[in-house]
Amino acid sequence: MTVLAEYYLSNLHYSKINHTNNLSEHYVNVKSYNIMQGYSQKVLVLNADYRAFSVCSVYKAFLLVYMEKAEVVNKAKDVFLKTVSQAYAVPTVIKLRSYVNIPYRSVMLSRQNIFKRDSGKCVYCSSPKNLTLDHVIPKSRGGKTTWNNLVTACKSCNSRKGDFMVEEIEMDLPYKPYRPSFVMFLRDFSGKTDESWMQYLSSHTN
Repeated sequence: MTVLAEYYLSNLHYSKINHTNNLSEHYVNVKSYNIMQGYSQKVLVLNADYRAFSVCSVYKAFLLVYMEKAEVVNKAKDVFLKTVSQAYAVPTVIKLRSYVNIPYRSVMLSRQNIFKRDSGKCVYCSSPKNLTLDHVIPKSRGGKTTWNNLVTACKSCNSRKGDFMVEEIEMDLPYKPYRPSFVMFLRDFSGKTDESWMQYLSSHTN
């Protein structure tokens, strides 16, 4: 089954409909059409109870559906995956067929996730270049490596701040750092999201 699925997927092409012409004449290869433009780059994965579970690529979502591990909940408009003989709508939201128990869902503390939370720019000067992490309360003063004490900073601002507190050198911290919830992270920091995600990400705040 796995070999068959891989063979099947290897023959897929991304395509977009031109409504004014014959459907079969307007499939284009993924090299000439960027599916990500105007559509969600990722697919929202729901648990069997319709709670947000994760995000994955279109390819992985289609594979999960094909292997009957998931079912399509929402589809993209006018975008299809095409085989030699058939066209399949691109999913934007899928739901797992079997419930996966997750005792506690949290966002992992990592350099890249801090960058995402802070919109990929220095919190002190808004520069998107030469980014690193800064401890708001310096480690030398007992500051911990936590969501609530880490912010994104460019190397210049990080060097300037050093072991000082922001108020001691008149640097502006625009907001207090925080740990985003799992759903907040999916909704706000997963890159470009599809409108169809919102009903599943606004109804639960965990």
